[in-house]
Amino acid sequence: MVNPPLSLYIHIPWCVQKCPYCDFNSHGQKDVLPEKTYISHLLDDLAMDAKLIGDREVSTIFIGGGTPSLFSANSIATILQGVRQRVNLSHHAEITLEANPGTVESEKFLGFSQAGINRISIGVQSFQPQKLSALGRIHDDKQALNAAGYARKAGLSSFNLDLMHGLPDQSLDDALFDLKQGISQHPPHLSWYQLTIEPNTQFHSKPPVLPEDDTLWDIQEQGHQILHDAGYFQYEISGYSLPGQQCQHNLNYWRFGDYLGIGCGSHGKITDAQKGTITRLVKVKHPRGYMDLAKPYIDKSWQVESDELPFEFFMNRLRLVEPCPKTDYAKLTGLALDDKTMKNIEKAVDKGLLMDNGSHWQVSQLGRRYLNTLLESLV
Repeated sequence: MVNPPLSLYIHIPWCVQKCPYCDFNSHGQKDVLPEKTYISHLLDDLAMDAKLIGDREVSTIFIGGGTPSLFSANSIATILQGVRQRVNLSHHAEITLEANPGTVESEKFLGFSQAGINRISIGVQSFQPQKLSALGRIHDDKQALNAAGYARKAGLSSFNLDLMHGLPDQSLDDALFDLKQGISQHPPHLSWYQLTIEPNTQFHSKPPVLPEDDTLWDIQEQGHQILHDAGYFQYEISGYSLPGQQCQHNLNYWRFGDYLGIGCGSHGKITDAQKGTITRLVKVKHPRGYMDLAKPYIDKSWQVESDELPFEFFMNRLRLVEPCPKTDYAKLTGLALDDKTMKNIEKAVDKGLLMDNGSHWQVSQLGRRYLNTLLESLV
């Protein structure tokens, strides 16, 4: 077993309003945001987690939410300065901030860049007013286009546009229009993913009418070709980028890397190669509890059992289009491939869901379409 690359996730839980499809740990903004107090707790949280990693280098940071861009550029600068004081942050670290396309927030992009952010991920979702309204988004199509323009001018290394398809009452033409609009903004990276109805969301209690399966498949098939023709390559189930512009933070997740998670409800995964253990941590979910000095930041932590590791490894690694070196399995889990897992892999290969070239495994095109089936077949 080896200690894999290490990332840092920072959660800022507030947003202007909760979207009906969102199952992330987010809370509608009711009053003035307690930026200074929350940042103090974030950095204390990080100081405690830093004891788990020693001098290991942090290679990427992702500030997610909620809507982190509600915080001021000065607040983001304070967070990043505090991070550098507490952990060994790579000089070449990819540092991403999630943002919404509202005009006020978009105008902050230059300030975020000056604070140390070098990549912004913009939650566009759609360029059509009716679809944005159905999704509970508070920006309009013009603001979405303007946000991409601000990102291009902010001196960032890269930026991403988040787009969704399979939206309520969405036609094939609607979905491809959104995708073409996104491509026209020349983002180095596009996250293009299908809307799913998650438990504990408004859409779950009042389900909208979504496109039929045949329409969804046509959207995916034709959309993939449009992206390919525009020079974007798929490197992950919902991730497309220009060459060399993959999100390094997400790549570390899917390659079964380690990450610290600070902030409300954040998750962490830490390998201790010397002890041969992988530990997962979850932080207190609600902001009120998280900022209670009388309580610890960690809500729960546990060592991942060896019988759970095969599924965890494959669940992450097989999201990627790139081949998976077979040696990574033992290096990152500390396990040898047992007979049961080997037989399951052979069955997946026979079904055409997985390819085996001797030294690597790789998900086939059929396996990408039926990823859940593939994962279920491996455990």
